[in-house]
Amino acid sequence: MSIEVAKITKFYGAQKALNEISFSIKKGEIVGFLGPNGAGKSTLMKILTTYLKASDGQASVNGHAVSNEDKEVQKSIGYLPEHNPLYLEMYVREYLGFNAEVYGVSKSEVDKVIELTGLTPEAHKRIEQLSKGYRQRVGLANALLHNPEVLILDEPTTGLDPNQLIEIRELIKTVGKEKTVLLSTHIMQEVEAICDRVIIINKGEIVLDKSLNDLKEGKQQIVEVEFDYRVEEVALQRLGHIDKVENKEGFVYHLYFNTDEDMRGKVFDFAHDNGLKILQLHQKNTTLEKLFVELTSPQ
Repeated sequence: MSIEVAKITKFYGAQKALNEISFSIKKGEIVGFLGPNGAGKSTLMKILTTYLKASDGQASVNGHAVSNEDKEVQKSIGYLPEHNPLYLEMYVREYLGFNAEVYGVSKSEVDKVIELTGLTPEAHKRIEQLSKGYRQRVGLANALLHNPEVLILDEPTTGLDPNQLIEIRELIKTVGKEKTVLLSTHIMQEVEAICDRVIIINKGEIVLDKSLNDLKEGKQQIVEVEFDYRVEEVALQRLGHIDKVENKEGFVYHLYFNTDEDMRGKVFDFAHDNGLKILQLHQKNTTLEKLFVELTSPQ
């Protein structure tokens, strides 16, 4: 695995920003990391890039532990933070050349990343003269200078106009053919346009981890049901095709199914067979945007 995260927890004082987060990412995957502001996205990315230490749990990048193998992790990662730090007074080629020296890589890599990121027409300009779209390209070029196996991109398209969005999306998709990419965003369209898989985080916990193909094929569905009595979750797990059971409040349950079959009939049969009354039963819309709203809205 390119990235392994196991029960990562992070406290800021008494506030818990991450609560036992776990997931893994295979080599070559482009994974969208979604969540509302303050959900913990940037915190986890800073832990993976060794900028922050976790309070508990383990994480590794390309087999190197982020807790004590900082240098090896940093060599494996290309990182574009949310606020792209650039020396605006420097020329594009000058800036990338400076960073090539920092990374200890050949100056020939500068020409390669300039070409790869489409910066050739702008390479002679000062960074302050560039549009935001081209500044993002400079940030990506810098992240790629040392040919890392993993790219971690935190809100790479924030503030771009529609044309710039398309350009950066295509660039990320091109780079993602050869590298593992973890892309943080709160824009649904970004994930749908770029990613193979989506992880949604809310209040420091993962609430969804699914491939985009499964979501697009409509196999993911959420059935909300309210019984007249409390039901053991283990009993609901026997319904079949079920990924997760959540007791939302009282006798209301969210049942997450992985099938294109409408499971409401099965839930009705379950209630009948177990002497339960159904007070409400409906299927929630499962588009990515609707899923995001359902999973991250305040309860």
